[in-house]
Amino acid sequence: MTRQIAYVSCAAESAIVLFGLDGDSGALIPRGRVRVPGPTDPVPTSMALALSPDRRALYAACRNPPFPVSAFAIGDDGGLTLTGTGHLAASMAYLATDRSGRFLLGASYHGARLAVTPVGADGVPGEPVAVLVTPPKAHSILPDPENRAVYAAVLGGDVILRQPFDPATGALGTVPVPVARSAAGAGPRHLRFARGGTLLYCVNELDATLTTYARDPAGGVLTELQSLRLVPPPASGTPLAGADLHLTPDERFLYASERSCNVLCGFRLREDGTLEALGSVAAEPVPRGFAITPDGRFLLCAGQQSGAVASYRIDPESGALSRCAAAAAGGNATWIEIVALPG
Repeated sequence: MTRQIAYVSCAAESAIVLFGLDGDSGALIPRGRVRVPGPTDPVPTSMALALSPDRRALYAACRNPPFPVSAFAIGDDGGLTLTGTGHLAASMAYLATDRSGRFLLGASYHGARLAVTPVGADGVPGEPVAVLVTPPKAHSILPDPENRAVYAAVLGGDVILRQPFDPATGALGTVPVPVARSAAGAGPRHLRFARGGTLLYCVNELDATLTTYARDPAGGVLTELQSLRLVPPPASGTPLAGADLHLTPDERFLYASERSCNVLCGFRLREDGTLEALGSVAAEPVPRGFAITPDGRFLLCAGQQSGAVASYRIDPESGALSRCAAAAAGGNATWIEIVALPG
């Protein structure tokens, strides 16, 4: 059975914690921890991770000045070796790579910035080559499937941006280009493409909704198809907190997390890309980040408050989640990346 290794970002300890995953039981097997270089005072609330497209490099973004980003080579056994450190343009809440792996893409919540940082031939990030000022609270950034534009969810602006991107130089369009606006106060947070980029899903933080958009690959325009609640409307004054979303590799199921009720919500993708709700299960307290294994059999969820990681088996027919195991990770456990090892 394919061996899989999970990397869990624990910002309070400036560490990446490694777990092996038992492919039968879903048990999480501690595989050590690696220190991430950078300042630690004051303690950051999160430390974003990103995998290279070939799954051979892992990047970790420190959110304290001078905002270093560290690159780690992933060995055949899943171990991490520090390759080097570069700098980001601001405190990045989200990190991704472009489709080629030549550039790191960052979204800064506190700095209201999108930025592009090149990765050298030696695998070490350099200095930013493009910075774009956005409406308040840029929360995530992803390259489109064609690698000719980036999409960014901007929470404070209630908007999704589409910025032209040059994969040769890393240049971004210099003026924010909105392609969709959420409901007022919804707070777009994280994005996921599906079906070759003809669909885009967005989890909205402040009203805990999940929006489905049809995307025109030719022009990148988004058309809203559906919006669903993750949890029932709250009592007056109770804040909601949608967080993360991920699709199974076969794109049959989508899951999203919500932090006021501490749940993972499941959905089935219909033929037209709209979603059918499957129900929810209890998550680790404050499920800010989670990930799905490359084989699509398990979901791993980090609890920012509990400092633990829990594994859930995904039923291949119904998409239902069943909790398998949990293990202590560390303070401010927020971000998970998973790779399948060779052999």
